[in-house]
This record gives sequence, structure tokens and C-alpha cells, in this order.
Amino acid sequence: MRIGYLGPKATFTEAAVAALFPSEPRQPYATIPDCIDAVAAGEIEAAVVPLENALEGSVNLTLDYLIHEQPLPIIGEIVVPIEQHFMVHPYYAPHWREIKEVYSHSHAIAQCRKFLHTVLKGAKQVPTTSTSAAAKFVSEHPHLPVAAIANRLAASEYGLTIVQENIHDYDYNHTRFIVVSRSRQPLSPDSPLYAGDKTTIVVMLPQDQPGALHQVLSAFAWRRLNLTKIESRPAKTGLGNYFFIIDIDAPMDDVLIPGAIAEIEALGCTVQLLGSYPYYFV
Repeated sequence: MRIGYLGPKATFTEAAVAALFPSEPRQPYATIPDCIDAVAAGEIEAAVVPLENALEGSVNLTLDYLIHEQPLPIIGEIVVPIEQHFMVHPYYAPHWREIKEVYSHSHAIAQCRKFLHTVLKGAKQVPTTSTSAAAKFVSEHPHLPVAAIANRLAASEYGLTIVQENIHDYDYNHTRFIVVSRSRQPLSPDSPLYAGDKTTIVVMLPQDQPGALHQVLSAFAWRRLNLTKIESRPAKTGLGNYFFIIDIDAPMDDVLIPGAIAEIEALGCTVQLLGSYPYYFV
């Protein structure tokens, strides 16, 4: 099975692919829509794209593209810890405190502000398209006093030396990645990383109906179905129109979740199933 992912090589997304599909061939793509379109066109069997970061929140492009453009089912999810390391070309390893410029994705720079402010105060911070692109730039300029903030995979890929590990401000920084495929067959739970199953649905409320969201949530509450996330997104049909993405902490069954969906639809809501799938933790 060929797996596409949000590139370039050695990003956190590739680290997620490597953990979940260690022996499958991998193909990087430039954007999230490119990944999803490649699955829809049959170029690849599945794609791994980011969905949510613990610090930065949801990746809205992923959600909107799956719902409005390419409604591919979600067949799996993996949560990966985001560990940011400070790396330089081996030439500069003994003198890394003399670094004048630090390259990385803007989110990574923001996640490491304490280190940059206290240890490398005054160094110029240069945003790049990805942490991997920053590592590649440093590897290609061995005699410049520059450094990158990236992951271990990038350091290995581009031959850089990690001189300071785990420089991020917050220890609990994780990203959720989803696996989408034309096949509705979920991934196998037969993995040491397997942590459980969940079901994701999209609910569009009827217009101008007071208490509609409360009624929707009640359908899950009295069935004792645990909801791990509720998020609203613009429906793109007019100002004030929203749909709700709901994660249910349970696999699709024959009674409870179908019953909840039927009750919600009886309220005049539209329900779309995005997937029922296993999730994994690295």
C-alpha cells in the first residue's frame, strides 16, 4: 500500500507515517489538498494529514477540504508527540552559541520562544515552509552561522547535529494525524500503538430552531456515549450557518450510535459519517 503524506520529507507527518506504516512506500505532497486529491484520483491508497495540534488547535484546511471538496472516509488516527530540537551543521557543533540565525516553521519558533529568548537572545528568527525545509537549508550552508529547529528525523535525513534537545516551551505538545482512504475498511487494531476506537460525524443543525444543539447533545448523553470533541465550522452557505464536528469515544455499533443518529435526524438535522476507526498513540 502506497501512503501519501504532507511533505516535504522528514516532517512530523512523515514521522507519523513511519510509526503507523513502517514498511510501506511513502510519497510526500506539497499541500493537504494535494494529498487528499491523490487518494481520490487513485494515485495512492491512503494519505496521512494533520488534523489538530494541542497548542495551535485544529487544522481547518483538513476539515474543510474533507467536508466540502473530497469526502473521503477516515480509516485511522495517530497522535504523535511534537519534540523540537536545536540542530546545526556538524561544522558548527562546537560553536553553536555563536549562531546568528535560526530557521524553522513559524509554529515551531513560537513553541520555542523561552529557549530562543534566554539562550540565543538576539539571534534572527527566520520562518520557513516547514521544519524539514529549515534543516535542509542548514545542511546546504555548512559555513553559515545558522541553525534549525526540527525533529530527529530531519536531523538524520540532512546530517545535522542536535546540540540541544527538547527546547519546546511545553512538554505536552501533540499532533493528531488522520488517515484517509477511498476504502471504508478501517485500519487494523493489531498494533502495539492501538489505544481505542472512535467515530466522527458532522451535524448540520436546522435553521432557526432554539435549543437544537442541546437536543443533539442529549441524544448522546442519555445513551451514555462519551464525546471527546465538539467543534463548529462555517457551513459556507451564509453568515451564521455552522456545522458541528463531533468525535464519539466508541466504534460504530448496531444500536447506540445509529440510534443517536436517527434521533438527531428526526430533529431535522443532517448527519454525515466521516468515519469509525481505531486511533493510536506513539
